[in-house]
Amino acid sequence: MDQNRTDASRVPALDLLRLAAVAAVILYHYGFWGPASHGAPQVAMPALAPVAQYGFLGVPVFFAISGFVIAYSAEGRTALGFAIARFSRIYPTFVLCMTLTFAAVLLFGADHFEVTARQWFANLFIAAPLLGQPYIDTSYWSLVIEVVFYTWVAVFMALGLFPRRIDAIIIVWLAITFANELTIDAPIFEKMFMADDSGFFAVGLLIYQHYRGRRDARWWALSALALGTAIFQAVHKLERLGVHTNGSFDPKVVAAICVVSLGIVLLATRVKRVPLPAKLVLAAGGITYPLYLLHMQFGYVIFNTLAPQRNVALFVGTIIAGAFTLAYVVWRFFDRPAHHRTKIVLLGHANRFGWLTGPRGSTGEVRSV
Repeated sequence: MDQNRTDASRVPALDLLRLAAVAAVILYHYGFWGPASHGAPQVAMPALAPVAQYGFLGVPVFFAISGFVIAYSAEGRTALGFAIARFSRIYPTFVLCMTLTFAAVLLFGADHFEVTARQWFANLFIAAPLLGQPYIDTSYWSLVIEVVFYTWVAVFMALGLFPRRIDAIIIVWLAITFANELTIDAPIFEKMFMADDSGFFAVGLLIYQHYRGRRDARWWALSALALGTAIFQAVHKLERLGVHTNGSFDPKVVAAICVVSLGIVLLATRVKRVPLPAKLVLAAGGITYPLYLLHMQFGYVIFNTLAPQRNVALFVGTIIAGAFTLAYVVWRFFDRPAHHRTKIVLLGHANRFGWLTGPRGSTGEVRSV
């Protein structure tokens, strides 16, 4: 959910849930993931590993929230207006945070990490591996999944199918997911149709339908199907995670976390107010995107450069606090103005060429989400 929406149209509890999800991912990266990422020599806080290893589920929870937010964002927009809104929302901040991480690795990461100008250039296109280069920060893989999702939504909007044919879209999408996962398991289908995460996005789309008042039997059936798919996908990932991290995961714990977390997302959309200052809630939601982009590789570089032998937990806490502070600065002084300015410029060009047509026209497209 964009951070500039008015209080009347926001879902404030989702801002707090997004922060909780990114906190789970941070716990995962600092309490479990270290050695599996670019040769980092140690886990920052290994004592937390039994709990931290399940923090990877913070990312698919993000995907579920994204399903809700994107359905919200698409409402009343043209396909081009939606695409411009999404590009303006994610790209300027991504370029800044990616460049900051690149600079940190270039200056301080020589012992364990390396980057090149060619790698930085490839990362400007977000999906750097398509250009034969690794991500500056491996956590960017989830941003690629988000962009693929946005692209499909924009295409379906252009065809007049979204959200009018949302049920059919979800059924076909999940059918493709299972057909691929249970048969050829082709990487191209996995990437094109987000076959490892489609259930979570579908849950989010259906939660938005519920938010708008839908309660029919088909909604319940589709929700059960989407939730079952999400659980299947989360458990299905464990084999690869176990091989890559030498970890041991309990599928029952993963399934329980999926059910509880997605249930909380649903409940959060019913909460109209939270007992916290509005500006604090706004900041909590606002910092999640830059915090996600900055916390891992940037922090690993600092951790491995200084290699603390004592008070490691305090040192890691300082790194994480620094990441929160930097994320706040990026959000407060760059993200919001860059988002607004980019959107206004792109919408202005689109209007000039007469590309924005539809019920909202040129002025209706200038919205916050």
